[in-house]
Amino acid sequence: MADPLKNVYDEAFLLQLGRKISAAYPPFQIDSFLQQVMDESYEAKALKERIRTITIAMGTFLPERYEDAIQILCTVSESCSGFPYLIMPDFVEVFGQEEQHWDLSMQALEKFTQQSSAEFAVRPFIIRHPEKMMEQMMKWSLHPVDHVRRLASEGCRPRLPWGQALTLFKQDPAPILPILEQLKADPSLYVRKSVANNLNDIAKDHPNIVIETARKWMGQHPYTDWIVRHGCRTLIRKAEPEVMALFGYAESVEGIELVTEAEITASPAALHIGENGNLSYNLRVREGDPARLRIEYGIDFVKSSGQVSRKKFLLSDKTVAGGTRISGSRKHRWADLTTRKHYAGVHRIVLLINGKEAASTEVNLKPPISKDELI
Repeated sequence: MADPLKNVYDEAFLLQLGRKISAAYPPFQIDSFLQQVMDESYEAKALKERIRTITIAMGTFLPERYEDAIQILCTVSESCSGFPYLIMPDFVEVFGQEEQHWDLSMQALEKFTQQSSAEFAVRPFIIRHPEKMMEQMMKWSLHPVDHVRRLASEGCRPRLPWGQALTLFKQDPAPILPILEQLKADPSLYVRKSVANNLNDIAKDHPNIVIETARKWMGQHPYTDWIVRHGCRTLIRKAEPEVMALFGYAESVEGIELVTEAEITASPAALHIGENGNLSYNLRVREGDPARLRIEYGIDFVKSSGQVSRKKFLLSDKTVAGGTRISGSRKHRWADLTTRKHYAGVHRIVLLINGKEAASTEVNLKPPISKDELI
């Protein structure tokens, strides 16, 4: 099992960081810095808690004047790149939100994001000063460096993972749209991915806005078409009719079903939590014109309450000739994950073609085998 991400902030990293800061600012007390960070509670702290702990400790041993401290960190940042250095923009978030520090903080965030990412640090600025900060984000969307242009999109995502939710944009994403418009054909894939993810965030609260945007953008540029497709992925998984039609997914016509035969089977039909099972499926497409198909299987997972919650898994997404027979199989692991815990019970499994159920089966999932039973 891979080490938790929080472990990048170990003693070796902190010592290296302390030495880098000390080289730019000799009064920095490395040993005291390490002691303050790595106290008795440090081991239990999660990733973002560790980042904030390091930030606060840097503030303790750097000059009290923000202007002096940020200048030192800007010098240090020249040799600091990658994920661990989220601590640099976090310092701006913690100590640089006062009105008199605005320009200096914006300059620092623009610099730090080029070595790591300031996507989390900009969000409190947006919440406190939405209009002013979104004007800054628009300026960044025109920046020659792709890391800065990405920040313009990534920083204002309504539902950024690990980030503070932007409730104001979940309610009304209108201020985001001009930035996405500016970046919709960006030459950098790094930026385009962010634009698509931002659209996908918006789609969860305002699907009609994303559908309208997709219609407007489609066909303008290959880069834009990629963004639209990726940005509509949640709507495609939900099989929203307008989106399915927009991307050319076939549907039943004139009383003729899209799929004339379909079957899905599970083997074994009963197994224990932690074991693997096999799913096999076959189907036949109606005769006639070629049809674009999104083939998925969905599992109605039993929850602790006894209710069920469906999770979909993609099998295939392609265009096939009319009358084509399609078959395949997939191994499914019934082991617990960090994002999903399994519970015993009968689990219904469905074969989905363009979002519609075409066939179903069941698996009886039993409690995990105990160690005694294995002996």
